[in-house]
Amino acid sequence: MLKYIATRLLIAIPTIFGVTVLIFLIMRALPGDPLSVFYDPSQITIMSESERASIMADLGLDRPLVVQYSSWAGNALTGDLGTSFLRGDSIAETIKRRGAISAEIGILSILIAWFLGLPIGILSAMRPNSLADGVASLFAVLFLAIPGFWLGLLIVLGLIHGWSYHPPIISSQIWQDPWRNLQIVAGPALVLGLAQAAFVARMARSSLFEVFREDYVRTARAKGMRESVVLFRHALPNALLPVITLSGVLLGFALGGSVTIERAFGTPGLGNTLIAGAIDRDTTMVQSIVLVYSMVFVGMNLLVDLSYSWIDPRIRLG
Repeated sequence: MLKYIATRLLIAIPTIFGVTVLIFLIMRALPGDPLSVFYDPSQITIMSESERASIMADLGLDRPLVVQYSSWAGNALTGDLGTSFLRGDSIAETIKRRGAISAEIGILSILIAWFLGLPIGILSAMRPNSLADGVASLFAVLFLAIPGFWLGLLIVLGLIHGWSYHPPIISSQIWQDPWRNLQIVAGPALVLGLAQAAFVARMARSSLFEVFREDYVRTARAKGMRESVVLFRHALPNALLPVITLSGVLLGFALGGSVTIERAFGTPGLGNTLIAGAIDRDTTMVQSIVLVYSMVFVGMNLLVDLSYSWIDPRIRLG
């Protein structure tokens, strides 16, 4: 097991390295003058070459790209993510404060996906070609087709115009004000959870269909076991493996989808901060948030792989 974990971690290192290099180059390739973040175009026009060179040197933008990346990556390895170009705030503190809200949204959305999607998938598989199966398929197709940010905007507009509801403006952590925090994260988590529930329902349905055709399921039924025993003791544990694999993919969906959905809801999370940083060309902030996203994604996929051995004894026993 330890050898397996070490192998997965070794694979994760080049993955994270590649992601950070890619976002570093993308941010440097953006069109426009990097000084436009700090100065008006009229001020940049009248700058002398020496003044411009001095400002670029102060920002560290006069060094070769390899040196810039190496400096940032070296500091990141020690836990020093630097400060925001634009606001001067500590990036580590910003990620700690806003990352907690994004983590709540991601965890809550996956819980919603499992609590909604798994029962729907089971019901659909147990009663194929029935009314319940048709309703479940309609649910899955509907929420797979609707863009998350568009659904989020509809919910926001409905709450504002229908119930005169406005989400809290001031950010609050769950340990500070649980009710206000729930109002902040509930909307984005629900939108993400509905879309993920559609994936879980479809995967659970197709996986159970395959398992129901296996010999051990037919044998259990032939022995006269109750259908609930056949389902929960024999079929479902084996059918859950593809669903758990999908959950690792859905985490990436939650991370990527939260960027636009947090923007739609105005949620003070990492996704909203990432968009603001990209618009403002706050390169250090964007690079650091993408680094955190990639580490979380790789870590969660490792946990999904390790969970196989707990669910399926064949993997644990070799």
